[in-house]
Amino acid sequence: MTAMLDELRAPATEIRCAGNVEAQGFAIAGPLLLSVRRFEDSRGVFIETYNRRDFTAVGIAEEFVQDNQSLSVHPGTVRGLHFQVPPAPQAKLVRVLRGRIIDIAVDLRAGSPSFGRHVAAELSAENGLMFYIPVGFAHGFATREPDTEVAYKVSALYAPGCDRGVAWDDPALGIDWGIDPATARLSDKDRVLPRLADLGPCF
Repeated sequence: MTAMLDELRAPATEIRCAGNVEAQGFAIAGPLLLSVRRFEDSRGVFIETYNRRDFTAVGIAEEFVQDNQSLSVHPGTVRGLHFQVPPAPQAKLVRVLRGRIIDIAVDLRAGSPSFGRHVAAELSAENGLMFYIPVGFAHGFATREPDTEVAYKVSALYAPGCDRGVAWDDPALGIDWGIDPATARLSDKDRVLPRLADLGPCF
């Protein structure tokens, strides 16, 4: 797993394996970077992208109830940072079908020693990595290639009344998105998200 940022890499003892999946933790407890076995032959590649038994064995026990998919036409598109608060908080399992992203998870758990800190990973169709983001984290990504497609599972249905976000460019978060903020493409909704200091308790 070479796509985890070095400064956020967890010790090797944090690697867990079950069946066709390998999971590695970060310096912040909770999120996981996952690699699944690829079966290749003359026809191409087959990948088992989700197996409840194996994912539970490496620490992902949520029941996923909804699958989402996005297409971002332009590099430098930012989606996030999003989360849902109780009673409908969401864990997410993210992967890239086409293109490449920098994927970010920000710790918003009340009382967490890493509150306000983040972890990051590069996900691409080529590396096939997946990013597990547990409840209690805001999630967002920035695209690095044209026509990038992202698919992700969530553990709770979309609930507009629980939908929240935090500003992607809040200096307090210290996130290096690897893009020029002046040319970033965002939705109108994401442009006006509050800063971390203005959120109040979320989890």
